[in-house]
Amino acid sequence: MQDDPYAYFDAVRAEGPVWQEPHYGVFMVTGHDEARLVYNDAANFSSCNAVSGPFKKFPVPFEGDDVDHIIEAHRDELPFSDQLPAFDPPRHTAHRSLLMRLLTPGRLRENEEFMWREADRQIDGFLDQGTCEFIRAYAAPFTLVVVADLEGVPEEDRGSFTAKLSKLPEEVGHKPLEFLYEQFSAYIADRRESPRDDIMTAMATATFPDGTTPSVHDVALLAANLFTGGQETTVRLLSFALRTIAERPDIQERLRKDRDLIPNFIEETLRFESPLRAQFRMARKRTTVAGIDIPAGSTMLLLPGAANRDPRLFEHPDQFDIDRPNAKYHVAFGHGIHHCAGAHLARAEGRVTINRLLDRTADITVSESAHGPADGRQYEYLPTYFLRGLAKLEVDFTPA
Repeated sequence: MQDDPYAYFDAVRAEGPVWQEPHYGVFMVTGHDEARLVYNDAANFSSCNAVSGPFKKFPVPFEGDDVDHIIEAHRDELPFSDQLPAFDPPRHTAHRSLLMRLLTPGRLRENEEFMWREADRQIDGFLDQGTCEFIRAYAAPFTLVVVADLEGVPEEDRGSFTAKLSKLPEEVGHKPLEFLYEQFSAYIADRRESPRDDIMTAMATATFPDGTTPSVHDVALLAANLFTGGQETTVRLLSFALRTIAERPDIQERLRKDRDLIPNFIEETLRFESPLRAQFRMARKRTTVAGIDIPAGSTMLLLPGAANRDPRLFEHPDQFDIDRPNAKYHVAFGHGIHHCAGAHLARAEGRVTINRLLDRTADITVSESAHGPADGRQYEYLPTYFLRGLAKLEVDFTPA
């Protein structure tokens, strides 16, 4: 299950695109259309438990066919309740609008220009060695510095961000990123008092759609959410993409010869190995999905990795197809109002990374000393239900 969940997903899907598992009573959604339906229906499904799922109980029982009042009364008691992914409209609408003022096309273009320089800087650190552990040597520091640049974190502070993020505890606490909140709060308060011509000032002076000014704390929460969410999942995307290139010389050769294939290769990587393993929702009202009765207060488990291998939409879903015409229809970034705000950022990081690695190497292979021979590979995966990702990826290469 931990290393390869896909046979289990197939078994669950055989029970139907929506199935209530017997241990927690959670409704598991493995169908692509059904996942999109739940993602799109904020009126019937709350995001209050997006991270906590069934593991954190409400202090009062759910009764009746409408539990909205219970959700609203107790949602702040759930882990990560102060983060955008757990918000519902209208609060979500107002706060996401703030975030999107940072992710403008112009700002993303500037950030991508930075990516090309930063990719080379990171590659310079290991290229001459002919081998590296890719996540530690490139993916983690690259994605962290890229999002730091996007948000305008001063260069002199980026080292401390790296040090602190590398020491995050494994446990999920109520506010596990308090140090980021404090750091961004200080930046925002400073820019409001002494505006500068920089990105942080633009973030500090942005207003809600109704013209009101958000609190310093609210802006800091959004900045912290983008910082961590945009970094961790992209690390997993980059490592899965490079593993495919290193494992499949046929794909590597095609990408080296035709770089126009890289965007669809990124989409197929996201479909084939979705970095986001699971997201929860809570039924506000009694409803039905795929003909299944969903009582109010039920927990829904959305499984992007299963939905993205739904054979009703994707032909031969267990095969990696670089030419797949509908690869981009995956739900690896979620869907609906909570569709990942940093999706364009992640795609750009993938495109830049693959291009520069192919430019600067003559070949890339998986390290047999670390992961075993081709017919007996062994990989370690993150021990979490929330993310699907490699814990490390050792590769060998020949510099170009």
